[in-house]
This record gives sequence, structure tokens and C-alpha cells, in this order.
Amino acid sequence: MTNLLIVGNAFTEEERARLSGAHAAALVASPSDIAGMDMTLRTEVRAVAFKGHAPFGAEAMQALPNLGLIANFGVGYDAIDVTAATARSVAVTNTPDVLNDDVADLAVGMMLAQARDMVRGHLVVASGKWPEGNLPLNRKMSGGKVGIVGLGRIGREIANRLAAFKMDIHYTSRSEKETPGWTYHADLKAMAQAVDWLVVALVGGPETEGHVSREVLEALGPQGVLVNISRGTTVDEAAMLDLLESGKLGGAALDVFLNEPDVDPRFRRLNTVHLQPHQGSGTVETRRAMAELQLANIDAFLAGKDLVTPVN
Repeated sequence: MTNLLIVGNAFTEEERARLSGAHAAALVASPSDIAGMDMTLRTEVRAVAFKGHAPFGAEAMQALPNLGLIANFGVGYDAIDVTAATARSVAVTNTPDVLNDDVADLAVGMMLAQARDMVRGHLVVASGKWPEGNLPLNRKMSGGKVGIVGLGRIGREIANRLAAFKMDIHYTSRSEKETPGWTYHADLKAMAQAVDWLVVALVGGPETEGHVSREVLEALGPQGVLVNISRGTTVDEAAMLDLLESGKLGGAALDVFLNEPDVDPRFRRLNTVHLQPHQGSGTVETRRAMAELQLANIDAFLAGKDLVTPVN
């Protein structure tokens, strides 16, 4: 009997082997492929191991009549219709905490790379063009003012790291939190006006779509830099590009985009941006820990035990 369905073509061979080694498993590339499976197999499936950004909605769940769990690989689960899952008594889990350090590390690294034009610096040396002249002077990051949009687990890790850079920490959150002298803002636009850097660390989904609006980006201004390690949907990308091209926004460091991996070609024509291919959690150690946590949730569900990291 196949109790587990692996959904998504983003799983590595190691991750698929770990899941299949623990449970008899079938594999499909996308939630949209589920309805085309043999009905006998669909009836056997009790749990789904999901990895990817393709929408996992009510139709896919309906095609699995005995589904009880969708175990997501990743802290963000905005691709899964949690409301539809809850209505069908389907539990959803994610893999929080184990990736906090890596995502925070990358956010700080992108800030340094953008401020000091580190990619261009590497190319100057690697191409043998250093004797032709040094890079133009760049921008100091230490001691600046930074606003964290969403002081959750990852946002706090980023803030802790930036405090070590002697930065003045500001933040927005659902409510004011106990912090070591950091400044809380109830209004995002007001915070954007007060800082040099704006780091977006929100969860994805409809509630945060376009949260960093054109108005907020204009408030950040021609000396401000936007950093996004959350989801491409959290920022008004068209407005960001307009403002970057016109010089009304100083720069951006981005690990996430709309329509990934088909990134808007306008980004490639900008020299004020640092771009990464959504690799916030992309280390061997963290991806392994995420896979193990996903499997731990599946094991717990199939054994009738409490889930490790439930979402709903």
C-alpha cells in the first residue's frame, strides 16, 4: 500500500530516497497531476510530501479521498490552500526554525554585496582588469539605520546580526515586542522614511501581497535600499523597478521575485541591484534538516502521534 505521495519536481534525489526509504511512496511533478493518477493509488494516499510553488488547492485535495496530511518542505506554505485543507480536516505542516540562520546570513550577505558592489569587484579581479583601475568608492553599511518588515523568527535573526554591525534597528510587526532598545513602528511608510535599509522578512500569501507598496518604496527614497528574502509577492515589483530605473529608489538586494524563475529582464539592466536565485535556505546542512523535519511530521502522522510543526 502507498501511504505517501511525493508532490513536486524540486526534490533532490537524496530527499526522494529518504522519503521513499521510510514509506512506500509514489511521485508526481505537480499538484495538477494528482487527478490523473490511478484511482486505486489515489485512495491509498494518506499523506503528501510537498515541495514547490505550484498551487496546492482544493481540487488536488479532493482527488485524494483519504488524505490527512500535507507536509510542506519549507517555512513558507503560501502555495497550499490551508483554508481548504482545514475544511477537509487535512493537517498542514511546515519546516520552521531550522532555516532561520541560513536565511538571515544570506540577507546580511546580500546587503554587504549590494553596498560594496562585491560581484563587480570579483569580476574586476577575475577578468584581469584590476591594473586598469580600482572600483569606484562604494557605500558603508555599518552604523546605518535598518528597518525589519516582520520581526518573526527570521526577522529577529537578521536584526540580531545587523545589531553587531552597529546598526540602528527599527521594525514593524503585528504588535510591539520586547527588544533590546529597537524602535517599533506601527506604520510601515513612517519606518521607511526613517531608515536607510528596508529588509522584508514577511510570510507570503494573500495577506501580505503588495505590503511594500509604491508609497512605501517612495518613502524609502533615492538613498534607500530594499532587501527582500521573503516572497516576491510581498513587494510591488513593478513599482520597485520603476523607481530603481528613475533613481527614486537607491538600490535593491533580492533573493525572491514574482514569476520565479522567469525574472523580469528589467532587473538585468540595473547596476544598483544584487540578485540571488531564491537560495535563502540553500545549504547542505539546512536542506537536510528541513527534509528530516518534513519526514518527522509524516512519520508522526502515519503513526497516529502529535505533529511536530503543525500549521493548522
